[in-house]
Amino acid sequence: MIPDRMNVLTLVTVPGTGLAPRMIEAVGSALRDAGGRTGEPAWLAPADQACDLPFADLQPEHAHAIARATLADLKVDFHAQPAAGRRKKLLVADMDSTIVTAETLDELAAEAGLKDTIAEITARTMRGELDFTEALIERVAMLADLPEAALARTAEKMALSPGAATLVHTMRANGAFTALVSGGFRYFTSRVAARAGFDTDLANDLEISDGRLTGELVGPILDKDGKLTALRHLSAERGFAPEDAAAVGDGANDLPMLLEAGLGVAYRGKPLLRDAVRAQVNHGDLTTLLYFQGYLHEEFVAG
Repeated sequence: MIPDRMNVLTLVTVPGTGLAPRMIEAVGSALRDAGGRTGEPAWLAPADQACDLPFADLQPEHAHAIARATLADLKVDFHAQPAAGRRKKLLVADMDSTIVTAETLDELAAEAGLKDTIAEITARTMRGELDFTEALIERVAMLADLPEAALARTAEKMALSPGAATLVHTMRANGAFTALVSGGFRYFTSRVAARAGFDTDLANDLEISDGRLTGELVGPILDKDGKLTALRHLSAERGFAPEDAAAVGDGANDLPMLLEAGLGVAYRGKPLLRDAVRAQVNHGDLTTLLYFQGYLHEEFVAG
């Protein structure tokens, strides 16, 4: 058990690779050279896949920079933070390219023969190059007159990202509330939330008339500010602060909620997120968020 007064650097590698002892020693040595004190590594997973390295006398931000420089191009995800309060009481997760592997609006556009056109707009929006609300309205308008059956066909093709269900089920089993919050569409989030095990879902509503999309949205648009508001509201509703929450996403519209959360994680993040968010999962699957919270592999609950 790592004392709460300590900080901890968590290292996670992809299955089948393993964290070599010399790798861990190199990071520990670099922390000590910078004036830190380190403890013995605590293994979180079998096959040397994940471990905690306790440290003191260094700020987590400094330790993170040292780990980044030491690990360089190795396929290791890592995060430095205080040991106290690392297990979170709330999970707020983006859907597209995070909990599911694809962008559902792009896949829906394929039904109209517009995937390449709409996917280019989506990519620019997720990089922060276009206003999210304007880009969403533009893309939805291009799908006017698409039959509702196309939504069902798209939903059937959606695949959960590796580790998504285990992340949700494990946190729920340990008392956390889980919410899928998306700038996409409730038609899809309701189905993905049920498959992955989320407690609730929030998203935008497509207007449908006579079995076809009208090209319009119903009600206020859930954008980056809406995601941040959702994080704050879900936290306050349960009597704790956003610092007690974990959030995960990949695009520019996720940035405000990731910066607000106690554990904000960029999952396969766009460059804007990788430049702004320390906690990143660039190699492993979504169970890396559990390791960052100090869960042992034996505590995982499969979905």
